[in-house]
Amino acid sequence: MTDKHTDGQMAGFTLGREDDAARAARIELDRQGETARQFDRSMQRGERVVKIRCGADIKPLPITWLWPGWVPAGKLTILAGAAGTGKTTLALALAGVITTGGRWPDGSECKGGGNVLIWSSEDVADDTLVPRLIASGADLARCHFIEGIAQDGESVPFDPSQDIPDLRRAVDAIGGVSLLLIDPIVSAVAGDMHRANDVRRSLQAVVDFADAHGCAVIGITHFAKGGAGKAPQDRVIGSQAFGALARMVLVTAKEEGSNRRVMARAKSNIAPDDGGVAYSLELATIAGGIEATHAVWAGAIEGTAREILGDVEHDDSSEDGDARQDLERMLVDTLREAGGKMATKALQAEVRDAGHSWDSAKRIKKSLGIEAKKLSMGGAWIWCLPETIV
Repeated sequence: MTDKHTDGQMAGFTLGREDDAARAARIELDRQGETARQFDRSMQRGERVVKIRCGADIKPLPITWLWPGWVPAGKLTILAGAAGTGKTTLALALAGVITTGGRWPDGSECKGGGNVLIWSSEDVADDTLVPRLIASGADLARCHFIEGIAQDGESVPFDPSQDIPDLRRAVDAIGGVSLLLIDPIVSAVAGDMHRANDVRRSLQAVVDFADAHGCAVIGITHFAKGGAGKAPQDRVIGSQAFGALARMVLVTAKEEGSNRRVMARAKSNIAPDDGGVAYSLELATIAGGIEATHAVWAGAIEGTAREILGDVEHDDSSEDGDARQDLERMLVDTLREAGGKMATKALQAEVRDAGHSWDSAKRIKKSLGIEAKKLSMGGAWIWCLPETIV
């Protein structure tokens, strides 16, 4: 019997020949399928494999805020400033707002109260932190303090650099937390706080905890000495990784000869990075005749963090003396961080970026014992610290 169908035809269906594009697509699908099967087999064997997630499978989510525009939930915020600016008292005032559902410093309403968990190595709870919380109007039933680790019937100190992952069960036991306060945040670093790798490795546990529990983390720290005039974020003590890991960096300063203080946004990856609020520290007497300080808000401030801090740190009455001292500290610290010597052009740029005059730096150089040297004939000039300072 003769087959009446021509090549590529069957029972009324046309089976066209596979073109190059179709063949390439089929081969690629087969390859992808085999790759997926190999990946699954590797997972089953317990091998170490890189996990990849397709962007199409990720649902976009909005940023969740504890204090809108200022303190994000589920993320790390750094609160930094010079000594005497009231950083801890300021943070406890925010805790008071959270635990009572009050109003934030900018006048906006805190929607929904929550628990606050506090760890501090610088102040004790009974005679300092709790009185300040009371003076701030906090609900103490929602304020909790990390006191240590119970292990084998004994209590050992809590170490933020190692024990953050163990907080999970404790937090679940109190019904979750809206804010974890760590004072100081450098205590969460195992290693050298000036080394970026040590800071990133240690703080990742803090970042993961915040994300897993949807709680805000505020880490308190100090400004490095001699940073006046620098970008506020760069004044945070330790490695720049502190500011890099934090989604928000808030900075504080105190006006010379006044009780007025300011807090400003120095860095934000997720909100505007300008504007600030003014506040003062007032003394209150609570039950039992105990005196405690608390923050009193004094309204919003316009400007960048650098402008806001510059306005309050500038002292007309002693400008020359203070400026000289700041420049001296800046020169010594910059040269010390560079190993005791630095190219003149690079140092000149640092001095000017810090808001100082290069002519003033040259006049101060001699009094500090700093020497200007040439490394070789025709080489660049460098400034060197005396060995007694290095």
